This record gives sequence, structure tokens and C-alpha cells, in this order.
Amino acid sequence: MSQALNVEEIFASKVFTLGKMKERLPRSVYKEVKKIMEQGGELSPSAADVVAKAMKDWAVENGATHYTHWFQPLTGITAEKHDAFVTHPDEEGKMLMEFSGKELIKGEPDASSFPSGGLRATFEARGYTVWDITSPAFLKEDAVGVILCIPTAFCSYTGEALDKKTPLLRSMEAISQQALRIVRLFGNTEATKVVASVGPEQEYFLVDRAKYLQREDLIFTGRTLFGAPAPKGQELEDHYFGTIRERIGSYMKDLNIELWKLGVTAKTQHNEVAPAQHELAPIYETANIAVDHNQLIMETMKKVAGRHGLTCLLHEKPFAGVNGSGKHDNWSLGTDNGVNMLDPGDTPNENIQFLLVLACIMKAVDTHADLLRQSAADVGNDHRLGANEAPPAIISIFLGEQLEDVVKQLVETGEAAHLLEGGKLETGVSTLTDLEKDATDRNRTSPFAFTGNKFEFRMVGSADSIGSPNTTLNAIVAEAFCEAADILEQAEDFELAVHDLIKEYMTKYQRIVFNGDGYSDEWVAEAARRGLPNIKSMVEAAATLTTEKAVKLFEKFGIFTKVELESREEVTYETYSKSINIEALTMIDMAKKQILPAVIKYTKSLADTVIAVKEAGADASVQTELLNEISAKLAEAKSALVKLEKAGKEAADISDIKKQAFFYKDVVFAAMEELRTPVDQLEMLVDKEVWPVPTYGDLIFEV
Repeated sequence: MSQALNVEEIFASKVFTLGKMKERLPRSVYKEVKKIMEQGGELSPSAADVVAKAMKDWAVENGATHYTHWFQPLTGITAEKHDAFVTHPDEEGKMLMEFSGKELIKGEPDASSFPSGGLRATFEARGYTVWDITSPAFLKEDAVGVILCIPTAFCSYTGEALDKKTPLLRSMEAISQQALRIVRLFGNTEATKVVASVGPEQEYFLVDRAKYLQREDLIFTGRTLFGAPAPKGQELEDHYFGTIRERIGSYMKDLNIELWKLGVTAKTQHNEVAPAQHELAPIYETANIAVDHNQLIMETMKKVAGRHGLTCLLHEKPFAGVNGSGKHDNWSLGTDNGVNMLDPGDTPNENIQFLLVLACIMKAVDTHADLLRQSAADVGNDHRLGANEAPPAIISIFLGEQLEDVVKQLVETGEAAHLLEGGKLETGVSTLTDLEKDATDRNRTSPFAFTGNKFEFRMVGSADSIGSPNTTLNAIVAEAFCEAADILEQAEDFELAVHDLIKEYMTKYQRIVFNGDGYSDEWVAEAARRGLPNIKSMVEAAATLTTEKAVKLFEKFGIFTKVELESREEVTYETYSKSINIEALTMIDMAKKQILPAVIKYTKSLADTVIAVKEAGADASVQTELLNEISAKLAEAKSALVKLEKAGKEAADISDIKKQAFFYKDVVFAAMEELRTPVDQLEMLVDKEVWPVPTYGDLIFEV
């Protein structure tokens, strides 16, 4: 019998929590740290030394020998450089373990080797990592040993942000300041800040590691570049919420334990729609901690998978023909005295503060739909957004029937006199309790859906950092709050002014509200009629970062400078080109060295069979027909391969990074699809024993 797991005992055991600080720090130092966490400011050098020693002592007691400044460069993943606690031996040759306040607060990694979009030249190496005091340090344990990880921001020597965290922290301060102005208008004088909270649901695939290692495309790109559909996919919908298989359940159990030790509130786990697809969801946390924890979730998913002979795939579309993976970013705002600004209450039509917040969010999303779309843009996500699954590339807001009706009343009459009620759900079974229904259904096709007391941004890709989406969300809503507060703070009659402003915003920006089927062709046409942008690809989205409107927004709140935005546009183009180039080279390599040779070998055996059957005097028409069909597809694949090689060489010769990225999208990617088609058809014709790589059936059903 397995030993009972004490979750309360292991939770955050690898985290230097506030509780551990309180135990280990002098009262005055603890109070200084807590004040800075809540109100901002700089830790004094003497206090920093005390914190560093306490943190080091705790880490060493738990087996740590090294520390690292753990940061999130523009690669979208995390980075770390390990330094030992050891210093010069003393006179007696005894090794000392030390860690100073200066080492805690500031690190100096190489800034030139990370993506910078021209912010740093190759010879300009200096960059700085700076401790994020609001995100707790933690211990990572693997084959390297136990490492003390200190969450940090990463900036260049010249002060520009080179990471995902610095802009996020700036945006959190911006929305706090502007949201406070809104709550003050409604008489809340107790709140001192407003916190953006986030709960990201993480989707992922698990495949057998031995089979994964037989697929170059999975190894190098994270997705299958070739692959015919299995006889069965997700059409029976029997995997969704289905019984979790033993091997997967064992993995999930170990994953939960590792995450709980790291203070990650892993709560929900289940099978997702596609075979071999699953989901994990944590409880809401402050935005920057949620971003840190989501990175830890992805890292831990991969690490634990290896222990179980599995590989975790986080690519947005690892398999064609079945659902891809996203990351539903649940976002909300709350004051530090317990008020959820997105809670409509029992009578949202009478909740004026909520209606103003809602109106401002409608304005923010409509005004900056292009930026919100861009914040969820990555190479893998191009396979999901605008394709035959959630959500479309068109930004819209789902409010539900009740709130949509409130908006309609306010727009038409300036008053919301009545409220649609949910009523009762009667099951028709005497032993089952009748349920109070919500006033509205949910909508899985909406990219930005109101779900009771939060918004769910469903566009984010499964492999992507949630840093950028939440930075953008915070920024655009901060701007809307700021502009509303500018008006209302000057109003002589506040009640009249706020009613007028709510009506004005809802009237002007109601086009962004759509409660219908976001997958339908009718919505694409309707969105175009409304004038909503439909940005279908990562490279098309990149330019939205440097529009006059975007620069004005981000510079106003000190979130990005124009130079930082230009760098991120450049990084986007470079990332896209490099990623598609890797995919193209992988396809070429697999086709040349594995697939075409296997098919050629098979055609020879078929030809030998045809000759043998004919010599025996029997009918060889079936064998001949199959040989001809395979030979025709083989010739088609060879022709497409030559075309892809030519397109790749042309792309490499383009010096303008934007033109190069678009060439990869329009020409190279199209050539990749042309090669895939005949190869996938050949997979359906060639003997499975001859086919050189595991098939979709092998990968997603034999786990």
C-alpha cells in the first residue's frame, strides 16, 4: 500500500516563502522586505546582506551548492547561470559558503547572445539581472544538484528590457495606479493597490519517448512535419474527460508533487479533446508569480515526463488533423482590500463601478485588438488561430446573454431597467437536486470571454510565455481606465457623468462584442463588415508593435520605449524565419535520408513481386497498379523536395529581415506543405513495416 501523501506538509517546501523569511529574518528586516513587496522601494545594503545569508543558509540546509539568477529572455523560455556559494578557503584551508546582498540583488549574464532585436551588438556583452523581490526564490533539484533559483528581471547595460518580466512588472504598476483612480471615484479609500491576477490553463501532449526519438521532426521542431491521419482521431470525443490511463496517471501524480513542492497550486487535471492530450490548471496568482509558475510548470512537465519514459510536447499543433494546444489565460483585477473589480454582483445592471470597468475593457480591446492578437502570436500558434479550432484570429469579446442584454439596454435607452435571470435547471429526476442556472452559457469559440468574474483570453499558445499577453492586457486596460478617470475626476456631477460615459463607451465599442460561433464563415464576414482586424499570422502581427498608437500607449505608462518595441518587432521576424528554416531543413533531411529511400526500396520489392507473379503466369494487375501509384507519388515528392530546397536557398539570400520572414511564410512554408502532401499519401500506400518513422497511430494511441 502506498504511503499517504501529506500535501500540506510538502507544499512550498522548496520555496523561500514569506513564512520562512519571518522565521529566519530579524523583525526589522522582515518588515522592510514586506513593505517593499507591497509598496515598492529599494532594500538597504545591510538588509540585503541579512536576507542573502538567511536565504543561503536555508538553501544549503536543503542541499543547495549553487545559486542562479533565473530570468526570462526573449527566447520565451527561461535562462540560468549557476554560481557556487563557495569562496576562497580560509587560512586553515577550510571552504566557506557565502552569499552577499549584492549577489542576491544583481547578476551579470552575457546580454549579446540572447535575442535583442538590435539592442545589443555581438561585441556588447554586458547585461544585468535584478532580483524580483515580489516573486519568491525556490530550489530546483535535478542531476546537476540542488540550485537556489532567484527570479529576476533582465536588462541591457543601456537600460532596455531584454526579457518578458520587466515590461510585465511595469504594466502591473501602471494598471494598479490607474485602477486605483477608478475605485477611488466610487469611494474606496482603503485600497492601496490593484493587483492583476492570472490563472493559466496549460494544455499538453504526452508521447512515448522511444517513439519520439525516432522522429527527427519532433526532436528538432516539436511537431510532426509529416504524418497521415490515424484511422481514429478525436471524432468520437471519447478521450475528453475520459478515464486517465495508468501510465498517464502516474505521471500526473509525480508532476503534481513536484509542482506542489515549488509552491505551484496545481489544482485541475484531465484528458483533453485530442488523443494523448491533457490539461493542468493552477489557482489564480499575482500576474508575475503566475508567469514564473507557468514557466516552472512547462519545465517540470518535460522533466517528469522523462522519468516515465514519456516526452511532453508543448507545441501548439504537434499533430495535423487533431486539436492543438492552447493556454487559456484567465485574467482578473482585485484591490488589496478584497474587491474583485470584475465581479458583477447579483444585479450587474445596477453595479455602476462594474459597468464602468466593463465599458473600459470593451474600449481597450476594441482600440487595441491588433496588439492583443500580437501578444498571442508565435510560430506554432499560426496553426491554431484562424484554423478549424479555437479560437479564431479575430479578436472579439463574449459577454453572455445577460450582460449583452444590459449593454443593449444602456446603448438604446441609457438605462438597464431589467436583468435576464438564469432560472432553474430541472433534471426530471426526483432524487437529483434542481440547480440554479447561471444567467448565460459559456462560449468556447470566443478569444476573449467573460466567465463570471474574470476574462478568459483563449488565444495564447501552449508553448508561449504568458508574460507578453498579460503585459498587453494590463497596458490597454490601464489606458482606458486613465482616460475615463481623466474625465470623471473633473466632472461636476459624477453620477450623471459616469452614466453618460458608460453609455458613450458601450455605444462606440459594442462592435467588439460577439456571442455567436467564432468558428463560422459567417462571423468572418460579419467581423469584416464591423471593421474588426483579422490578422492571420505571426509575421503580419509583428508590425502592430510599432504603430503610432502602440508606441503612444506603451511609452505613456513607461512599459516599453519605442526602441524596445522596435527590437521586439525585429525579434519576431527573426524568430519566425529561423523556426521555419529549421522546419524546412528537417523536412528535407527526413525526406532525403529516411522517407524517399524507404519508398524506393519498397518499389523495388514491389517490382520484383510483379515480375515474379507474371512469370508464374498469374494476374499481377493489382501489384502493377500499386507500383505505378507509389511511383507517381514518389516522383511528386521528389519534385516538391527540389522546390523546397530551392525556396530555402532563396530565403537565405534575403537580407531584409521583414521581407525574409514574409518569404518564409508565403513561399517556403507553402513549399513545405507541397512536400508533405505526397509523403503523407505515400504513408497510406507503403507497407507499415517499411515506413521509417512511427505513425500517428503509434504516437497518440500507444502511450
